[in-house]
Amino acid sequence: MKANVHPSPWSGDRNREREIKRDAVLRAAAQAFNENGFHATSLDDVARRLNVTKPTLYYYVKSKNEILFECVRIALEMLKAAIDEAGAAKGSALDKLTLAMRKYVGIVTTDFGMCLIRIGEDPLPSESRKKLRGLKAGVDRELRRLISQGIAEGSLAPCDPKMAAFTLAGALSWIGRWYRPDGPLTPDEIAAHCLAVLMNGVSKRVRSQKSLTGSRP
Repeated sequence: MKANVHPSPWSGDRNREREIKRDAVLRAAAQAFNENGFHATSLDDVARRLNVTKPTLYYYVKSKNEILFECVRIALEMLKAAIDEAGAAKGSALDKLTLAMRKYVGIVTTDFGMCLIRIGEDPLPSESRKKLRGLKAGVDRELRRLISQGIAEGSLAPCDPKMAAFTLAGALSWIGRWYRPDGPLTPDEIAAHCLAVLMNGVSKRVRSQKSLTGSRP
């Protein structure tokens, strides 16, 4: 009779340790890309941030392109998961959309989120760009779905869900460009300010069509 074979706990520990170190490599690279740009950052720069040798990095990643691909992929998957989680929450579609937008801000102010916004997939080969743009399309679809639900239930004003999703995502994504971790506002405070404008507008009251177009009575 064959003896039962159990997975070695040592192999599991080594795999976990490797994942932790690989994440550290990706995070250090994302920080460098955000600060200095993709093309101006070398693997030597990333190695120095981690106080390791450049050859050590190759145990965790194959190239700078692979690092960028992974940083952007992680951020996009975080966004998709956050919107999915918001969509599954209790409440109206407006509540869910608001929660999704708050989570969105929280992600684009992380190292990976800022890398997605500041660098993105443009420096990568066409096949990599295609894969990442497919993930972006999934994020956009989920935002449109929440907006469409809000319009259907009456908690959101009638609008074009596609244009609304582009507008909201564009405004929230831009936070990743100007956000500074040492700035005066936390991500939660930034989200509160931005959501107030995006959801309520800047007009003190609803103006007539004439005033909106600049026509005189």
